[in-house]
Amino acid sequence: MTSIPSVNLKDFLSNDDKRKQQFVNSIGTAYEDIGFVALKGHFLEDTLVNDLYEEIKHFFQLPVETKQNYEIPDIGGQRGYVSFGKESAKGKKEGDLKEFWHFGQYVEHNEALKNKYPDNVIVKELPKFNTVGKEAFRMLEKTAKYVLRALALYLELEETYFDAYIYNGNSILRPIHYPPITEAPHNAVRAAAHGDINLITLLMGAQGRGLQVQNNNGEWIDAIAKPDELMINVGDMLSRHTNNKLKSTIHRVVNPPRELWGTSRYSIPFFMHPISEMKLNVLENCIDHNHPKQFEDITAGEFLQERLLELGLVKA
Repeated sequence: MTSIPSVNLKDFLSNDDKRKQQFVNSIGTAYEDIGFVALKGHFLEDTLVNDLYEEIKHFFQLPVETKQNYEIPDIGGQRGYVSFGKESAKGKKEGDLKEFWHFGQYVEHNEALKNKYPDNVIVKELPKFNTVGKEAFRMLEKTAKYVLRALALYLELEETYFDAYIYNGNSILRPIHYPPITEAPHNAVRAAAHGDINLITLLMGAQGRGLQVQNNNGEWIDAIAKPDELMINVGDMLSRHTNNKLKSTIHRVVNPPRELWGTSRYSIPFFMHPISEMKLNVLENCIDHNHPKQFEDITAGEFLQERLLELGLVKA
């Protein structure tokens, strides 16, 4: 495969059984082949997208000292600001050339879970920042719910199989700023090759060159979305749960050509996580003679903790 398939969520949401099934088949096949799709027909209005980009640009333009006031110690970067070079890919020493922010879940009807998740961090300097971030979180979460419903059908599960696991799930919205490059990076890129931890990732801001995906032949191909598309990929949790039937594909964000070093890049991934108690045990209908069980039983919470340790975001 040399390009990312494109699908339209409106087909799945239509009352036309044929269109709905065609969407299920298309997205499922794409996730078996390369683990990525470009999705039209999502729930993000253009005005919300524009407002979100405006707010995050305002935030990243704040003085470093101001931004660092929002870097919260001892929570593994789960909420608020994470400064430049703090995160590195699994197995890589060099920090990625980026800074980012984390909006987390807005828990409903579950006081115990609300106390378990860190609080979202309020930016005093930007009155609209948190309101816009919350609305974008909600619309991306809604989009992700229907993508997972389509995948449940593809996996021959009940359509709403994932619903209870993602309601109040430990999801993260991460606006990222890749600042201008001022000197030749030493063995560092904007985001080193990695797989995502979660169930699925919905990415805003993949309109320009930079994001690359590794296909089954080990070739790096550009993943460029149209302005009305989200790039959506399978994460390690879903890959594990499906015995690697659905692929969590290695991807990276490469540095731009030297003539574009002076430009910033922004992207906004939404990492759809389930509640920590979800069992990621391999689904029985993804195991057969040709596909023996590949993974040990584990919960989503245990798996997340393992990966945060590997990334250096929490200490043992």
